[in-house]
Amino acid sequence: MAKQKWKAGNMVYPLPVVMISCGTEEKPNIVTVAWTGTICTNPPMTYISLRPSRYSYDLIAESGYFVINLTTRDLTYATDFCGVRSGRDVDKFKEMKLTPNYDNEGKVPMVEESPVNIVCKVREIKPLGSHDLFIADVLEVYVDDAFMDEKGKFHLNDTDLVAYSHGTYLTLGDTLGTFGYSVMKSKKAKEVSKLIPKQEDQLQLRTKSKSQGMASKENKPKSYKDKFHKDKTNKPVRKKAPSRKK
Repeated sequence: MAKQKWKAGNMVYPLPVVMISCGTEEKPNIVTVAWTGTICTNPPMTYISLRPSRYSYDLIAESGYFVINLTTRDLTYATDFCGVRSGRDVDKFKEMKLTPNYDNEGKVPMVEESPVNIVCKVREIKPLGSHDLFIADVLEVYVDDAFMDEKGKFHLNDTDLVAYSHGTYLTLGDTLGTFGYSVMKSKKAKEVSKLIPKQEDQLQLRTKSKSQGMASKENKPKSYKDKFHKDKTNKPVRKKAPSRKK
């Protein structure tokens, strides 16, 4: 397999794409970021990276709070919009018909339509270069009880989450395994293995995928916009999220 050498850059994909809500009831805002993740389990800590020029930068720096709202297929249009329009010019909650919920410790807006809202308090802002790193403590997590089963288990992967990879929004796709399945030696392992393609099948899938990728280059559309983007008027219809318990 041949490799090309590129100059240094960030190619860590896929990533979660999230809507960061911030501000106050008078000035609520949403900014879309992909530079986010977990940095500590105990105490629970997370981060986001923002350019200082972003409208949300000062809102978060002034209040000290923000919310990470996970995104889904139905929220993809709003997610993209909130990443390319500035809160200086438009009220994104109103424009995207999203519902702000301030019932949290930080009194910052959560996106009610998101299945998971992670309320965060800024611990440190670290300048790095093009972006500044907001290191934060997780104060509270709110989940949509529509995805809770009778045993109290939250089925996060049933919410139809969206990821971001090299400029494209993607759904998560098929189940390939569960944590630790490769070393399981029990009935549970056998149950899990039924959901996962065998090693030789995976090899065939990779080979097939590679050949399809080579073939698709010959029929690639003139513009990726033709392939991936919906007409602007074709906005996804979002069902109103059921009320959640605090």
